[in-house]
Amino acid sequence: MKPSTKDQVTGKAHEMKGKVEEKVGQVTSKPGLAAEGQAVMLAGKVQKKSGRLGGGVEK
Repeated sequence: MKPSTKDQVTGKAHEMKGKVEEKVGQVTSKPGLAAEGQAVMLAGKVQKKSGRLGGGVEK
């Protein structure tokens, strides 16, 4: 699998995980968990975008 495709898949996984964490934090009234979920979701979006641009980001 190409690195750019791998970044897209990993980014989507992080984005979905972040959405779940955010909703769990909201339902359980834990703002820290909700904020962490938002951060993970944002990181996933960034990683997915970098994969779309090709090549990805140097690590």
